Amino acid sequence: MKRREVVVEKHPDGYVACPLGLKGVVVGQGDSYEEAIADCKSPIHFHLETFGPESHESRVPL
Repeated sequence: MKRREVVVEKHPDGYVACPLGLKGVVVGQGDSYEEAIADCKSPIHFHLETFGPESHESRVPL
């Protein structure tokens, strides 16, 4: 499995995880950092299987 960079933000009501470099919106959420990361894994796999590897940008522009 290829590693992906994910930004995790802490909010008052939990955590939100957003993977970097995917074209489109993929997020995960949870009550803890670990839950947000775990919740984000399945949507990443689905996104890449559905839209193919070209849906992943090798570099994220700032």
